[in-house]
Amino acid sequence: MITDKKILIIGAGLSGIGAARLLLEVGAAPVLYDGNTSLSEEAVRENLPKNSSLRIILGELPKKEREETEVVVLSPGVPVDLPLVEELHENGAVIWGEVELAYHFAKGKLAAITGTNGKTTTTALVGEILRSFYQEVFVVGNIGNAYTKEALNMTEESVTVAEISSFQLETIHSFHPQVSAILNITPDHLNRHHTMECYIRTKEQIARNQDSSDTCVLNYDDEETRQFGKQVKASVLYFSRKHILDQGVYLDASSIIYGTGEERIKVCGIGELQLLGAHNHENVMAAIAVGIAMGVPVEQIRKTVKEFQAVEHRIEFVAEKNGVAYYNDSKGTNTDASIKAVEAMIRPTIVIGGGYDKHVEFDDWVKTFEGRVKWLVLLGATAQQIADTARRYGFDRIEFADSMEEAVQICAGRAEPGDAVLLSPACASWGMFENYEQRGRIFKDLVHGL
Repeated sequence: MITDKKILIIGAGLSGIGAARLLLEVGAAPVLYDGNTSLSEEAVRENLPKNSSLRIILGELPKKEREETEVVVLSPGVPVDLPLVEELHENGAVIWGEVELAYHFAKGKLAAITGTNGKTTTTALVGEILRSFYQEVFVVGNIGNAYTKEALNMTEESVTVAEISSFQLETIHSFHPQVSAILNITPDHLNRHHTMECYIRTKEQIARNQDSSDTCVLNYDDEETRQFGKQVKASVLYFSRKHILDQGVYLDASSIIYGTGEERIKVCGIGELQLLGAHNHENVMAAIAVGIAMGVPVEQIRKTVKEFQAVEHRIEFVAEKNGVAYYNDSKGTNTDASIKAVEAMIRPTIVIGGGYDKHVEFDDWVKTFEGRVKWLVLLGATAQQIADTARRYGFDRIEFADSMEEAVQICAGRAEPGDAVLLSPACASWGMFENYEQRGRIFKDLVHGL
């Protein structure tokens, strides 16, 4: 029983607090540790149950804990190759993540979704599809609702969809979804995973415990996921925007079709969708495939996908000011996501980009600017690198800003009626903002204030 083990939770953020709350509720006695010496124990305790006796350690971890810990629960932001984590592992501790912990206590059927881009939109849509058919549905994970927070509320009748990041997949052991999905794999988080090969293998972990009775939904148009489909143990259900599939969900002209192997069932026309952009057609097809694999009738899926609107911070229409449309794509935290956002724009566009440096190149993103992007407004640590890249490709309509407020003011001054302004940074938010949600909210507030 894990409740009898000596458990150390590393990271006192949302995930760590969620893990602590769950473990306290099941009768365990974990220790919560964070190396950030600027944190105060009082501030951490405010997020815990009142009168909790949970032991909190900040700063240096004592030798006793290093030697006696049996189970480590890592928050997603803590790398597995951190020297402390490696030392604990060498001392015999099992390394779990928040997802593995939640799965240990969760019940019911589970669909798990990963991919470099599109996870949040696809997970949110799958959640709505499941709600259209099942009574008890949970939408958890990287989407903003901690898996650990909901795990103890689940029953055998529950149906759960979880958005799972590569960071969370590093530390799974028994995690076993009945339906898994890998939407796509493009370069991202290489500062964490170090190599593309490691990043790909980590994404593939989502299906490691599946068998032939399970389903793995994969993108047929993505070379990596298509090849993975040849080796995965689960039954594979592909989706494709570029190919007609005998079995799978695909785009045929302007219609999304589900091929059963025996018949072609039209799910909907892309003109009936409320989501912008070809990448969203892929997200919808993936969600349809997951819904089908989870047993939802096509009629229910059809109705839901037609009604579904964009999630917050993903090519989200904010407002029209003086004839200029403003879009919030703060969740565009890597180049592939921001490429899709630029390609979705149907007006001449001014792009706000830049942010935290994840050690990636911006060439492919800049190449999409021609004929689409009028001006580029840059801020954050990567501003100069992006500007240098853009100039190499002959794009020099660039301005720099020291804050989001200044960036929005520059855009408002440059934009003409009929233009669009798109916040799609191609970078993470850290350094200037707490997270991409805060960055997006600040942008929206500034737009509404114009």
